[in-house]
Amino acid sequence: MTTEAQAEATTEATTATGIVLTEVAASKVSALLAQEGRDDLNLRVAVQPGGCSGLKYQLYFDDRNMDGDIVREFGSVKVITDKMSDPYLAGATIDFVDTIEKQGFTIDNPNAAGSCACGDSFN
Repeated sequence: MTTEAQAEATTEATTATGIVLTEVAASKVSALLAQEGRDDLNLRVAVQPGGCSGLKYQLYFDDRNMDGDIVREFGSVKVITDKMSDPYLAGATIDFVDTIEKQGFTIDNPNAAGSCACGDSFN
């Protein structure tokens, strides 16, 4: 296997096993954290029961570290998932969209079999 093929395989394995924060989303999170003026906050991403389809996402800033948390770093931004949510988020990509039609964080999750019409929950 060539070095390029090995690097590609490593990237694919990393992407399939964990959540990914795009550069645009990482920049937005970093800017929001700077506005807060606190360097002890991280972005927590969780999956909770609820919504029209059964499960919903939660994204919020958190200063807690809980037992079993999984921490991934994207530049200066740390993304934390709890051990129960992590399997639901494996391979998911968080992005930030800023268009005339929509502004906010989006989650592209290959594990979601379906979602509700409003897009706030999945199954």
